[in-house]
Amino acid sequence: MASKPAESLTALLRSSTIEDHEEVLKAANAAIKATKSPEAFHSRVVALLKLDRFDDALRALDEGGDKLAERCVLEKAYALYKTGKLEEAEKLAKGSERRGLKHVAAQVAYRAEKFEDAAIIYKELSVETGPIEGEENDLRINSSATDAQLEWQGNGDKVEASRKDAKREDLEAFETSYNAACSFIARGDLSKGAFLLKRARDLCEALDELTDEEKRTEVLPILVQQAYVLTKSGNLEGAEAIQKQITVTDVPEPPTRVIAQNNALAALTTNENPYMSQRIFESVPRLSHTEKLFGYQANILKWNRYAIDLQSKKYDGVAHSTVATISKYPSPTISPFPNTLSVLNAAAHASGDTGKASLKNILPQLEKRPNDVGLLLTIIQLYVLTNNIGPAVTLLETFFKRLEESTSPSDLDVRYAPGLIALAVSLYRLSGRKAPIKTELGKAASHWRRKSLASSKSLLQAAGISLLGSSEHEDLTAAGEIFSNLREQDPSDRVAIAGFVASYASSDYKKISQDLDKVTPVDRLITGIDAEALEEAGVPSLPTPAAAVATKKRAADSEEKEKPAKKRRIPKSRMPKDFEEGKKLDPERWLPLRDRSSYRPKGKKGKKKALDMTQGGVVKEEESLELAGGAGTVKVEKSGAASKAKKKKGKK
Repeated sequence: MASKPAESLTALLRSSTIEDHEEVLKAANAAIKATKSPEAFHSRVVALLKLDRFDDALRALDEGGDKLAERCVLEKAYALYKTGKLEEAEKLAKGSERRGLKHVAAQVAYRAEKFEDAAIIYKELSVETGPIEGEENDLRINSSATDAQLEWQGNGDKVEASRKDAKREDLEAFETSYNAACSFIARGDLSKGAFLLKRARDLCEALDELTDEEKRTEVLPILVQQAYVLTKSGNLEGAEAIQKQITVTDVPEPPTRVIAQNNALAALTTNENPYMSQRIFESVPRLSHTEKLFGYQANILKWNRYAIDLQSKKYDGVAHSTVATISKYPSPTISPFPNTLSVLNAAAHASGDTGKASLKNILPQLEKRPNDVGLLLTIIQLYVLTNNIGPAVTLLETFFKRLEESTSPSDLDVRYAPGLIALAVSLYRLSGRKAPIKTELGKAASHWRRKSLASSKSLLQAAGISLLGSSEHEDLTAAGEIFSNLREQDPSDRVAIAGFVASYASSDYKKISQDLDKVTPVDRLITGIDAEALEEAGVPSLPTPAAAVATKKRAADSEEKEKPAKKRRIPKSRMPKDFEEGKKLDPERWLPLRDRSSYRPKGKKGKKKALDMTQGGVVKEEESLELAGGAGTVKVEKSGAASKAKKKKGKK
């Protein structure tokens, strides 16, 4: 009787297909009670894993002892992975040569956001030939998903250049099309991402082996991503239309459900009640430790929560909460999460003000946190918006000088961060200062050439191109070294090849003779250009800004002269009583009566007074008489009539 349960279990396991795992579990439990054989314990663990009872599977492994643990390393690692115990699962799976454990190790690294490690493992599995049918397709899907996560994480330079573009096989399955779309979206190429998302949706809906319900389940995440792309593109109406096709409660995975709810709020064209938005945002379910969002996703949700709080005028709460989180990070740093919190903290201190009014409230915070990069960038942006380029340049130069005096290597990495160097170059161009641009790019290139080139490729290219504009031998040599280093990193880089040739064209022709064929020929560059027409047209001379302004003013004056003046209609209430239409008005009507040319005084006194006035009157003459004894002189008025003899009185 004791051997019957074991025999029934063996017969059941020998079946070609096993769909009823509950039946296997019952048979295994019966066999364990009868014989306690290792096969029975193993079968029970596998059945529990198939039924997604991962905690029960771990308990069954503990009951089986060390021998079962040695036999079921793969099963235990998988159960630990599914229960969220990633560190324990990594210890079991890491370094193993078993193919199954490599798959688990890759999944553990993926969930722990160690995407670079996951990519390495998937590459090793792809090179090796596996005995499992359909494994190649799964590896392609998982590898493309890992590449997309690296892009989202900001480590796109860790993705192989050959894998960045979508290949033909990526367009054959909806999973790989979706992953390729995510990679393009993470890099900011929204148009290609939208195309691939549409391709993924069409492929999914065309599958015959899926039921309508299964298709709906697979299409929902694609719709969520499409709404995100339309929102990022500024097409809020299109995003809102896509959101109407999504029922958030129907999204199967809780993390995707949370993201869908967040994107629905972001896609709203109107937000009249921020308090209602806050209530909807907080209504999403809490995620368990096994259903966590990835780090970059959780960060975005935190930023959005603070943004809604700012719309609800919870300025003090946002200011205190964000500064508490910022203080936990090293300063200075170029990490996106704390720097974005610094921007939100500045907005909280501004309390809804903008422009110069907001600067008064934000500048005191910079005195408390002088190395806060996010706060510094916010203030510089406000200066630029208010057309104060000078203070923005001074602020950035002071920050750079402070970091240059630091002895910490991390501070110097922040000092020469490509984004900050690009900001400095832009500010110098706005202020019309060209000399410091070459200096900044040269110092940054010198710093990063001693370190990894992958993260600073664009900066080194810009520095090399800037040095090519100089005629000094030292600058051209430095440019040649920069482009030589870039070629070592990527021999097919056309910019590096062209820069290398340009650097040594005038000094060392033999060094570049082998690379001339790799550069675009001159004939091809000047195709379609009429040299004779350009020579006849001459060299145009652009006017200076001041001259241009003066020209515009003169043009405006001439236009005003040419245009006839419009007659202004005067209301009747302001018309004179004796006004006649068509009669020319007296131009001296605004002068007082005594100042008009037609004024004639009345009476002798008035006429005499009028004669004494300088305007039309007789000019008085003065005569000086000396007093006797040298007592001085006195002035005596002498009128024009004084020269005539006084009229003698006649005899009576």
